[in-house]
Amino acid sequence: MTWSEMQPLLRDACLDTLFMVWWSTVYAIVGGLPLGILLVLTDRGALLQNVVVNKVIGAVVNLGRSLPFIILLVWLIPFSRFVVGTSIGPSAAVVALAVGAIPFFARLVETAVREVDHGLVEAVQSMGGGTWTVVLKVLLPQALPSIVAGLTTTVIALIGYSAMAGAVGGGGLGNLAISYGFQRHETGLMNITIVLLIVIVTAVQLAGDLVVRRIAGRGARQAATVGLRGLLPSARKPAPAGTPDAAAAVPEAPALTETR
Repeated sequence: MTWSEMQPLLRDACLDTLFMVWWSTVYAIVGGLPLGILLVLTDRGALLQNVVVNKVIGAVVNLGRSLPFIILLVWLIPFSRFVVGTSIGPSAAVVALAVGAIPFFARLVETAVREVDHGLVEAVQSMGGGTWTVVLKVLLPQALPSIVAGLTTTVIALIGYSAMAGAVGGGGLGNLAISYGFQRHETGLMNITIVLLIVIVTAVQLAGDLVVRRIAGRGARQAATVGLRGLLPSARKPAPAGTPDAAAAVPEAPALTETR
């Protein structure tokens, strides 16, 4: 097979792979992020302690993570046909990819959030911060570098899963490698497909590491310049001099009495 024949096949396969990985990543964030936070918040001694809810969510996440993806992919064929109207192609593969990625990312989010210093949570609570304040002002910002690192790991896993999806007609580089590289013995096309997958994975890893370093550096600078009260939007700032509040805050000097 010549390069002119390979080029359109490789282009379409790359676009299908990026399509599958992009949308499954979006669904993984939408579904996995709140699940991971709920696993922490509903644990024993946490802000929203609820053992039943925690056990149910944990069981669902464990179920999704226990199945090998190739088995999950075949098992979800009827569900994919019900959701998108077909069981083959990139759109059908996105359904199985999302179902497999959500519990995977949820566990990574749970691990990242649990690493946050509990003393910060207690300090914000003592200053009147509620659950939403703790989540939005403490847990997510403090755990963000680890969450982004977990998201990078999830995206790389999804790239590998998308290649597996090619085995059942999911499209993408995996389908191209199987249909042409293996079944038609196009060794050159197979080698190019492997190189493209390596390049995509490397690019994702480098981009994720760069984002993690920048977030961590920015967080360190903010922590050095902003006190704990800056986490609370309702924290009262000291009134400037000359205002009625400032004048009221200054105690009145005691009157001097003449002594004989």
